[in-house]
Amino acid sequence: MAVEVKMPQLGLTMEEGTVSKWIKKEGDTVKVGDILVEITTDKLTSEVASEAEGTLIKIVAEEGKDVPVKGILAYIGQAGEVIGGTAPAANHQVAPAPKKDGKTTIAVIGGGPGGYVAAIRAAQLGGEVTLIEKNKLGGTCLNVGCIPTKVLLHSAEALAEAKEMAELGINVEVKGVDWNKVQAKKSAVTNQLVSGVSGLMKANKIKVIEGVASFASKDTLAVTKKDGSKENLTFDKIIIAAGSVPAVPPIPGVKENANCVDSTGALSFDTVPKSLLVIGGGVIGIELATAYSRFGTEVTVVEAMSKLLPMMDGELTAQLRKIMETRGIKIMTDAKVQSVEAVGAATKVNVEVGSKVEAFTAEKVLVAVGRRTDTEALNLDAVGISHDRGRISVNDKMETSVANVYAIGDCLGKVMLAHVASAQGEIAAENALGEDVNYDGTTNPSCVYTDPEFAGVGLTEDKAKELGIEYQVGKFPLMANGKSLIMNGGVGMIKFIIGKEYKEVLGVHILGPRATDLIGECALAIGMEATVEDIFATIHAHPTVTEAVREAALAAEKRAIHIPNK
Repeated sequence: MAVEVKMPQLGLTMEEGTVSKWIKKEGDTVKVGDILVEITTDKLTSEVASEAEGTLIKIVAEEGKDVPVKGILAYIGQAGEVIGGTAPAANHQVAPAPKKDGKTTIAVIGGGPGGYVAAIRAAQLGGEVTLIEKNKLGGTCLNVGCIPTKVLLHSAEALAEAKEMAELGINVEVKGVDWNKVQAKKSAVTNQLVSGVSGLMKANKIKVIEGVASFASKDTLAVTKKDGSKENLTFDKIIIAAGSVPAVPPIPGVKENANCVDSTGALSFDTVPKSLLVIGGGVIGIELATAYSRFGTEVTVVEAMSKLLPMMDGELTAQLRKIMETRGIKIMTDAKVQSVEAVGAATKVNVEVGSKVEAFTAEKVLVAVGRRTDTEALNLDAVGISHDRGRISVNDKMETSVANVYAIGDCLGKVMLAHVASAQGEIAAENALGEDVNYDGTTNPSCVYTDPEFAGVGLTEDKAKELGIEYQVGKFPLMANGKSLIMNGGVGMIKFIIGKEYKEVLGVHILGPRATDLIGECALAIGMEATVEDIFATIHAHPTVTEAVREAALAAEKRAIHIPNK
């Protein structure tokens, strides 16, 4: 006799759950303990294991359906056994709510930090939202970008601190790195956050479809689902949040060499490489170079431009370079990789530096020369969506050239940062639901999770000069800040760029402990068009690193207290 598979109660307050994914299919043989299905609630995603042995003879609740606690999900019995009709399904499934008159239907293509935020905001404003994701919710950031990179960096930082404990009078024996546990921690954090996004979709009544979307017309998407089925879906408004993928440069030998990896591959090495050559001195390359150097890898960075992190403040970038070189990282700027070739199990990288070509051998090569938009599958040209080689064009309302179609985040090919995509996602959703708001990137901070951290917002000196703005500078070395001295020996600096006439805050750049957290205050100051007098008037707690922000502002007016004013 067939056994019922029921919706479990996964929490004291749980009343229903959503069938997010069937692991087993009808007709599959199952054993006790086999995972049958993934269930999503507003708090988590859980797996339901089989409590019986036999054949999964009937699935009652299809993917995407809400089922009450103890409602029937499926039946397990003997092969060929028949369950009478579809009556059980009618008794236990929750029927989908009918569409309300006048409710705006919204499609979001892509479930990264731009897409899922846009979906949530649209749902908050009353939209009937469908999110289409071809891979995993959370996008690059949560799965193979920001979050897993920070886990590696945190582990590397902890290792470095443990080795330096003797300076604080604490005797710690460091036996080495358990790389499998580092990778397990990375996966656990990533999975928890992705599960959280799934819960948010459920909580906001957002329908999630796993599949690839392309435009069939200006309001219709052709969706190819993961199971191979196809469906055309029509919407009132569409928000494109298709994201980006690592760019592969046309360097001879790169594509053919298995030791050449992108950032995704560099996050999942089987072991810590003995040597790593990084092609590209941007944020991704520098962060991973920092992490692996801490793990004991011999790291070389090759950057084609004259400095690392070209968009960041040049003075502080030069300081960071010196710090990295002091720690054993070899850095070459104005250097161009000519070719890559296999040398046994290793890889030889031929680099043009000045007028000569030097050869470097490394166990692994990280290709981190940037990212490109991931828009090929969208069929943009067929519906007239304006773009430049895949980089979608929008106005400050995030509107594309086609009415009722919006685009946000990395697929614009401009500022490829998760928090920018999220901010643009909110703007697009609000405009799609009838509001009238504009995106303003003035307060957008840039953060690099090196050691020490590096962050900036607003204008750099170079940009101020380019724009012809008269400015003055205030600097405060963190050697004069007590908390920084305790935390990292006082390495780093805070730098203010202020307007000469009105003393408004134009830019702030920080190299030091907690820089990526401190930059929030500075972004707020720029957004409020604050002057340095506003910074002066704000009492900053002592002892903290943030009091150095006020000191740097004071230094711009030669009023710093804890350093001589020059």
